[in-house]
Amino acid sequence: MVLADTYEKAQQYILEMPKFTKKNSLDDTRLFLEILGSPEKDKKIIHVAGTNGKGSVCAYLCSVLTKAGYRTGMFTSPHLVEMRERFRIGKTLITEERFLQGFLMVMGRLEEMREKSGKTEYHPTFFELLFLMGMVIFREEKVEYIVLETGLGGRLDATNAVQTPVLTAITSISYDHMEYLGNTIEEIAGEKAGILKQGIPVIFCDKRKEASEIIQKRAQGLGNKAIGVKPEEYFYNKLTNKSIDFFMHSLYYGYIRLKLATAALYQAENAALAIRCIEQLPDCRGMRGEQIQEALEETFWEGRMEEILPGVFVDGAHNEDGIRAFVRSVEADGCRGRRYLLFSAVGDKDYEGMIDVLKGSRLFTEAVAVGIHDIRGIRPKSLAGYFDGMDCSFAADVIEALYDLLSRKREEDFIYIAGSLYLVGEVKAWFRRKSDD
Repeated sequence: MVLADTYEKAQQYILEMPKFTKKNSLDDTRLFLEILGSPEKDKKIIHVAGTNGKGSVCAYLCSVLTKAGYRTGMFTSPHLVEMRERFRIGKTLITEERFLQGFLMVMGRLEEMREKSGKTEYHPTFFELLFLMGMVIFREEKVEYIVLETGLGGRLDATNAVQTPVLTAITSISYDHMEYLGNTIEEIAGEKAGILKQGIPVIFCDKRKEASEIIQKRAQGLGNKAIGVKPEEYFYNKLTNKSIDFFMHSLYYGYIRLKLATAALYQAENAALAIRCIEQLPDCRGMRGEQIQEALEETFWEGRMEEILPGVFVDGAHNEDGIRAFVRSVEADGCRGRRYLLFSAVGDKDYEGMIDVLKGSRLFTEAVAVGIHDIRGIRPKSLAGYFDGMDCSFAADVIEALYDLLSRKREEDFIYIAGSLYLVGEVKAWFRRKSDD
């Protein structure tokens, strides 16, 4: 039986999978990789975990490696609008044909997997299937490097089936997914540090002492080099609502001036982490500083202080630390008018903590709590109740709410949309349809 003969049918099959699948063991995923011919074995893999900034670090790494002349595959999650966003070759999404091919290659070996594992009901989960697809797709694309982002945590994540990365990286650690990862920073950091492999260097964001100590202890136990990136290692030179100019001391280039085409201040931290990773790769030692500068400036990562219309920004911040970083970027936006906020959150997030940060910032003239279609979101009316002491209304539909704000927006006003990557995805899907009309 042919499961799918088009990209759309393959995507639909995957979307319906959570109804009948459960998480499998790493041993299962490793066995499936073997059945698929161990597509990851001859690739140079950089494995990236963390709470905030994983996708951005991956994007900067992929951009620099591509600039260095290496064919690079990048696997990230979640997607904002369509599944192909999870698989990139350099800056380019894979084709629909390649997606379908990857899907069929994995699903075509499912019965063999069931037979060899002795588990007649085995089926990869949504994320496991996409990860397996990514590995065979990158093999077919003949990439040299794979930049691999974990889905959730690290220790038990499907991507941790990869056993021989050339480098591991851990971005900033904060409270998120506590029902799976633990209730303390130490517990969460321990789960993230589960991606460390013996003798493989780890580059990590060194700004939270309790997380750093866990990562360093784990690295020491494995005999790994552990390099922390502290906030004082880079400093801002010039900020606008279009770009960030900052300096950083490089091991090979001395102090280098870098420019990022984004208004998201937190991206300097992520770019600095990516540079420290690049410094550990022998393949990149011959790069000129100018090449790294160009690669970083050319990097675009969607949904991070992204201006989709003049004065309208979307940001994927979805936990308290992420919202704090978002607020710092808003503070530096140079807005001469009013700021409006469209906000939503998924039910398992700390939306009260996020809202407290937003209220405390006193940056927004008005907030609108909105719903997210087909997602386990909080009812807009309930969300609005947490914005006490602030002008806040609610609306079931984010696009209708956005149109209302656009009708009142003056040229000097800014509109921000934040609180959930699903919310950002919904707005970007609308914007794409609008642009295509």
